[in-house]
This record gives sequence, C-alpha cells and structure tokens, in this order.
Amino acid sequence: MQRRSAIKNLTMAMGGLLSLPSWASGWTPDSIGSVSMLSFNEENTLAEIVETIIPETNTPGAKSLKVHQFAMRMVNDCYAEPAQQSFKQGLKTTDDAAQKAYSKGFVECTPQQRLELLKQLSTSSDTNAKQFVNTIKNLTIQGYMNSEYVMVNIQKYNMAPGFYHGCVPVKK
Repeated sequence: MQRRSAIKNLTMAMGGLLSLPSWASGWTPDSIGSVSMLSFNEENTLAEIVETIIPETNTPGAKSLKVHQFAMRMVNDCYAEPAQQSFKQGLKTTDDAAQKAYSKGFVECTPQQRLELLKQLSTSSDTNAKQFVNTIKNLTIQGYMNSEYVMVNIQKYNMAPGFYHGCVPVKK
C-alpha cells in the first residue's frame, strides 16, 4: 500500500515540475494583476516625482527605468490600507501644492520647480506630506539601485560570482 502511495506522489511531483516552465513562461502583466492602485493622472504625477528625485543624465533616470511602477507595486502589496490611503493623499497634496505655488499641476512644472516643491514638502509642518516625501524617496532609491540597468552596468553584478580559472600562471 505504501508503494502505490509513493509512486502516486512521485508521479504528481514530476507532473508538477514538468508543467512549471510552461506555466511560468505564460505570465503577462494582465495575468499577474494590476500594478497600479492609482488613476492615470496620479501615476503620471508619481512618475514625475521619481524622475525629480533621480533625473536622467548620462544614465537613465528613475522614470525610464519604471521605478514608479516599482513604488506602486510596493505600496500596493506591502503596505497596509491606511498607508496606501496616506500615499494617495500625499500625491494629491503634492499636486495641490504645485497648483497653489505655480498655478499648474506638478506634471506641468519645470524640473527646478518640482525639486523646490519636494523640498518644501519635506520641510513642511504637515507630517503626512513629510512622510510621503520620505517614503517615495526611499522607494525610489531602492527601486533604482535594484534595477537591472544599475545592477548590471554600474554595480557589475554577477549572477554566479567566483569563477574557477584552473590553469593560471603564478607570479614569483
């Protein structure tokens, strides 16, 4: 009786292992689920905020490396509901502050105006605005430093370090 059960379990395990590559390669953004809990305008505002924090120079900026999508996914998947609402409120506060200061939305502001606005929010007396700026700054740095471009081209990350070089001449 135990032999039949062992063969059955082994067959199930092998079937699962054989079907895993076809299942994993079929992932699409639609099958994984929505990354965004934000509206289109909020997502654009977030993209411009991360681009303001790490702008594009001779290396890609945070927006072109899609760090804003990383930040959205982190907030959506790892933060509790009150923190998610606070994050959305921080985006609204940022846009409202830009409207008040420059009579246009955050997305329409110049890079210098955006930077000044984020500095004002980070030093304001509003704790929610301060917390929002600190959170998005941390998520932007984390997402940028862990992006494929930075890991491969700047950090020179090797997936399997410690190569073996058998016949190497020894210097005296």
